[in-house]
Amino acid sequence: MVISSLTESHILDDERYAELWIRSRLSGGRAHSPQRLQISLAKKGIDRISSQNALEKVLEIETEYALLLQFLEKVESSGKNEIFSLRRHLKHEGFSTEVLDRYFEDQ
Repeated sequence: MVISSLTESHILDDERYAELWIRSRLSGGRAHSPQRLQISLAKKGIDRISSQNALEKVLEIETEYALLLQFLEKVESSGKNEIFSLRRHLKHEGFSTEVLDRYFEDQ
């Protein structure tokens, strides 16, 4: 009954928590990829729908693009240089098609 009351009054809100958590990871430079953010949230008990909604709110195109560039810096040191393999890897990591198209057009 208490949990229901807190949820109804939005004091207890997994999606809001997820959004704030994602923003803190991004601002601290500790984010890796959308997929890894979602996995970390799942480990914290946040359901997939709430984490996906939070990601959509936080990861506007420019924010996601910056995250992609940051992620690529880490990937370059691992030796993933082949474009097809890299694109597939980035898609698996949860980056949107729009952001990937933009990145590979700029190259």
